Amino acid sequence: MIEAGFFYLFSGMAILSALGVIISGNTMYSVMWLILCFFNASGLFFLLGAEFLGIILILIYVGAVMVLFMFVIMMLEVNKTAKREGWLQYFPVGGMIALILFIELVAAATSGIFTSDKMMMMSHVGAEVNNTVEIGKVLYTEHLLGFEIAAIILLVALVGSIVLTIRERKDAKYQNISQQVKVRKEDRLRKVSM
Repeated sequence: MIEAGFFYLFSGMAILSALGVIISGNTMYSVMWLILCFFNASGLFFLLGAEFLGIILILIYVGAVMVLFMFVIMMLEVNKTAKREGWLQYFPVGGMIALILFIELVAAATSGIFTSDKMMMMSHVGAEVNNTVEIGKVLYTEHLLGFEIAAIILLVALVGSIVLTIRERKDAKYQNISQQVKVRKEDRLRKVSM
């Protein structure tokens, strides 16, 4: 009974925070809502007995990826008027993607995987099964290529976010390191007779 209450609490808060990500007009508020959504999804993983996934979700996504998102959002100067101007032209494509995702969600929910007898079979896994070992076995044997592709995509995203934030500004002073290294004593000192 108490597990069902926590499930409804975490899932309801995850849905509300996901809606907050979409509805929020400020990008920093969207990131904060996404952090709350990740914490609630982590709580759902803990309820399922997948403690490793819950901790990884908090450490990797909340601790690293969201901090990176916040830095990128703070470094980019988003023009809000330009962002609001052309949203109607993307509405048909966005609506079609949302409809496809909704159809996939309904198909997954009605496929029979989430029936009570299949869930009961999964809940009676013995205590001798270690989640981390089982995830490692599957991840590094059957899904090794996908794991490496995801690592490359994350590396490209990291490099891309750094490249996007580096920008030459007219009002900032920059050092020319090669000129500083080539400096001679004669260029800087002058003897004055008094």
